[in-house]
Amino acid sequence: MAVNMKGKSFLTLMDLSAQEIRYLLDLAHDLKAKKNMGLNGQALKGKNIVLLFEKTSTRTRCSFEVAVRDEGGGVTYLDPGSSQMGKKESLEDTARVLGRFFDGIEYRGFDQQAVVELARHSGVPVFNGLTDLDHPTQILADMMTMEEHINKPLRECKVAFIGDVRNNMSYAWMFGCCKMGVDFVGYGPQELIDGIDQELLSACRAEGEKTGCHIKISDQLDDLKGADVLYSDIWASMGEEELIPQRAKLLAPFRIDDNMVQATENPNVIFMHCLPSFHDFNTKLAKDWIDKGVDIREVTDEVFRGPHSVVFDEAENRMHTIKAVMVATV
Repeated sequence: MAVNMKGKSFLTLMDLSAQEIRYLLDLAHDLKAKKNMGLNGQALKGKNIVLLFEKTSTRTRCSFEVAVRDEGGGVTYLDPGSSQMGKKESLEDTARVLGRFFDGIEYRGFDQQAVVELARHSGVPVFNGLTDLDHPTQILADMMTMEEHINKPLRECKVAFIGDVRNNMSYAWMFGCCKMGVDFVGYGPQELIDGIDQELLSACRAEGEKTGCHIKISDQLDDLKGADVLYSDIWASMGEEELIPQRAKLLAPFRIDDNMVQATENPNVIFMHCLPSFHDFNTKLAKDWIDKGVDIREVTDEVFRGPHSVVFDEAENRMHTIKAVMVATV
């Protein structure tokens, strides 16, 4: 079936069909191969993309900027101090203005509804670079990385997300897995399991019934058996720094280490992480907290730097999948 995503926004994988996600992955693989051969395209020639950032990022900003320029387009970056959105100008007014200037809008911030409203009022494709609910560009890159490192189709894979099973990466994985028929296990403490959005979980399970995806939320280590991917994220997101001590105490038993890797009983399991990661004490935040007796590492350095880790391939693939999204939609 032919896929045409021209003019379509990329807000959540739940909005896309499996065929559309497959198309984006195939396009990303193709664009990566061409870049590796020194062949950049002109799909965005004469096009301009604006990046609206209410949350900072290294990989998301760089991925969008390099991807746009690789395809011959122009890019404008607006940090929180460079935009009046939500302060002196409503989100709707901002969307209508930017839609007159630009051919696509990326938003990275807090409220999922903000990216929805931008898409509703701008008249141009809008790309979700991260919200408190979702991170679809990351999941697309993660699935691309799985296809590069796991020798079987996505629909035969099992992903285990470890830690805060209520956070945006856990939800984003559920969205992607239920659409593509990938089994998903969310492994974390019961206290956080109790906080999962049940309506969202039910929607993912209903979608999973169509694709063969099984979703399980568990605090039992045995449920990691057969996992092809162990996935982690930092324990306190931006804006939650005051929660670090209690999160570290609660999640310390769920730190990914060699024993957890062994618990999968899969010698070929890969470790993935959306980055940035606390895996040693070489960052100011990790050092400051360990000096106070609090270990905030969600993964040991042995796993992060070890043979199972593909985190830097994964980080690179953000650029290729983001490029694919823009080439397909703009």
